[in-house]
Amino acid sequence: MTKSFTGVEEVVNAVGTALGETEWLEITQEQVNQFAEATGDHQWIHVDVERASKGPYGGTIAHGYLTLSLIARFGEELFSVSGVTAKLNYGVNKVRFPTPVPVGSRIRAGASIANTAETPAGVQVSLNWVIELEGSAKPACVAETVVLLVP
Repeated sequence: MTKSFTGVEEVVNAVGTALGETEWLEITQEQVNQFAEATGDHQWIHVDVERASKGPYGGTIAHGYLTLSLIARFGEELFSVSGVTAKLNYGVNKVRFPTPVPVGSRIRAGASIANTAETPAGVQVSLNWVIELEGSAKPACVAETVVLLVP
């Protein structure tokens, strides 16, 4: 369910607010292969199904950066802001990948608004993310990202 903000001021006033959780998303081998093609990262643990079946995880796993990149998709699912001309990925302050994401597993994300800062270009919004791996006690990814809301 998308949290809809009616302007930047409402986002600024929502520091500390949890935005909820996304729907579960299954990670497929096709997604992993397409990410490998796009990035040139063809490490066997991601793309060689036969070899990875005998490896440490019993199958292929998603690239950590694939998991991280899904924050853009999850952000669209979790929140929108009206009254801005753009909502841009501005950066990442911290990222960790506590547990691998096996192909065929499902992940979902939860986020909260950690901080905001006004800049000449717009308002930077820091978000704390936890990407859960279904059935795992450890998250797949924890990250603090920054989005720029352009007036």
